[in-house]
Amino acid sequence: MEIGKLPNDVLNSLILGKLQNRRSEVLLRPSIGEDCSAVDFGREICIISTDPITGTENQIGTIGVNVALNDLASSGAEPVGITVTLLIPPDASMSDVENVINQLVSEASKLNVDIIGGHTEVTDAVSRFVLSITAIGKTINKNVVTTSGAKPGDDLILTKYAGLEGTSILAYDYEEELAEKFGKELVDNAKRLINNISVIKEGIISAKFGAHAMHDVTEGGVLGAVWEMCHASCCGAVIFKDSIPVLRETKLICDYFNIDPLRLISSGCMLIACEDGEQMVRELSENGIKAGIIGKITADKSILLSTNTENINISPPKSDELYKVSKSK
Repeated sequence: MEIGKLPNDVLNSLILGKLQNRRSEVLLRPSIGEDCSAVDFGREICIISTDPITGTENQIGTIGVNVALNDLASSGAEPVGITVTLLIPPDASMSDVENVINQLVSEASKLNVDIIGGHTEVTDAVSRFVLSITAIGKTINKNVVTTSGAKPGDDLILTKYAGLEGTSILAYDYEEELAEKFGKELVDNAKRLINNISVIKEGIISAKFGAHAMHDVTEGGVLGAVWEMCHASCCGAVIFKDSIPVLRETKLICDYFNIDPLRLISSGCMLIACEDGEQMVRELSENGIKAGIIGKITADKSILLSTNTENINISPPKSDELYKVSKSK
């Protein structure tokens, strides 16, 4: 099997198709493209999501907190707390463990969430740190934004830049090699992108503004997120390739490793579908968030990437480009 998330057809047949849904309080259930569940507790709706970090050892505490909270942000929810499971390999040192814990505590504090529980364990079942975080949040005025809410005619907006998280991970994991090729300054700039991988702010702003659908861009990159939103919403899309912003650092590092930045893990980007994209972009820009329209949702279920010369079908997400580098090096 390929490293990464289970393919969508396998996920449907082995897991989603077997789930039995009995509780009326559960408002949002597992499906392709939906990263959160929503449970109605009466006065508040609780939003819950869970995510592991397995693609890197560097900065896993920082990445883990952000990835988990970003799922909540894609529902327009306010994060409240996280629970943390940390599996530790037997050859890890106490300073290694302390480093991960310090990252978790620092990032949770920065994002105003509490660490409310969890589990730590040394086990020979893992050869490196494995981190899994469950995030818990609450809606604002009981409003839940889903991945499946996009409508034909909606503008598609992307915040920040494609490949942010993947660029930072590669800069940390291959620092010496990349510094020799491109220089220390470029690698340091790429590493600092980890400071921009939260989408909480744009999630809350976009939900208040009336976003029809949101999806944080993780494994499978921008094109994977577009496919998942369209699949969940039973719609299509036309994406304009030249409108997708990619940083110079990302382009150079991706070219070096021969990987596609549009298919690279991209925490820090939010994909937003809404009726008035220009106004949404202005709203985000006024709040200090870079955003731009990259395409349009269509009634036709074709999901297309438009270039100057052709329209290319966007395929379902497979193993992330990040794992191609890990496999080849």
